[in-house]
Amino acid sequence: MKLGLINSAWVQAAQSTAFGLRKTKEIGFDCVDVFVDPLEIDVKERRLIKDQCDELGLPIVSLPCVAVGLIDFNASVRAFHVDRVRAYLDLAYEYQAKNVLLVIGEYIWNREVIPPAEQWGLGTDAVRLLGRLAADLNLEVVLELEPFSLSLVNDVDTMVRFLDDVGLPNVLANIDISHLVLSKVPAEQIKRLKGRVGHVHLSDCDGKVHGDLPPGRGVVSFEPYLEEIKRLDLGPRTVSIELEYSPEPDRIVEWVEEAYRETDKLMTKLELRG
Repeated sequence: MKLGLINSAWVQAAQSTAFGLRKTKEIGFDCVDVFVDPLEIDVKERRLIKDQCDELGLPIVSLPCVAVGLIDFNASVRAFHVDRVRAYLDLAYEYQAKNVLLVIGEYIWNREVIPPAEQWGLGTDAVRLLGRLAADLNLEVVLELEPFSLSLVNDVDTMVRFLDDVGLPNVLANIDISHLVLSKVPAEQIKRLKGRVGHVHLSDCDGKVHGDLPPGRGVVSFEPYLEEIKRLDLGPRTVSIELEYSPEPDRIVEWVEEAYRETDKLMTKLELRG
C-alpha cells in the first residue's frame, strides 16, 4: 500500500498550499489527500494544487468532503449538498484522484423528532445518486465511519448495512483506525469489509475522544488493525495519515515528520508498504 497525508495538517497550521505540498514530498510521502472545498477556492489556487503536485510527482488520491446536509430534512438543503459534492467529484476527476471521501453526518434532535429510518433513507438515496455520478467519472465514493453515538455510520454493522442499501460497487468503506478504536470495534471485524474498502485513515487518540494524533501519542494498538487490513489485499490503495489541529502549529513540520516516521515503521514491519 501507499502512504499518504491529508494536507489539512498544514492548512490548520496556517501554512500555504505550496509549502504543505513541498514538505509532504520532502518528508517522504507517496501521495496526498487534498482537503479543499471547490466552492471556496479561486481558479489560481485550483490550478496551483494540480501543477504543484505534478511537478513534485505527488499523486492526489482523495478529496475529503464533509456534507452533513445530505441528510437534512429540507429538500433544498439536500439539493445544494448534492450539487456541492458533484463539484468535489468534478475536481477529483480534474486532479486524476481515485475517490471522494464522504462524511454524511449525524441524526438530528437525538433521533426523537424525525424517524431515524427517514434520515437513513435520505442518506442512502443521496449517496446512491452520487455514486452513479462518480461511476460516470471512473471515481469511487468512500464513506467515513464516524465514532460518535448519533453518526449514521459509526461501526462495522452500520457501514455494512449502509453499503448494502446503496448497492453500488464504487461506493466503498473508508477504514479509520482510531475511529474504530473509539467505537470499540475490535480489529477482527475488519474482515467483514473484505472487497468493500477503498481507503484507510490512520491516527492515534486517547481512546476516549476524537484525537487525530501521530502514532505513539495515544493508546491505539495499531498492529492488530493493520494486520487485518493487510489480509484485505488492498494492493496499491492508500493509508493516509490524518492529523488535526496540532497543539503546536509553529512546530507542524516536526509533528508531520513524527507521524510519517512512526507510521512508516509500522507499515514496514508488517510488510504493508509498497
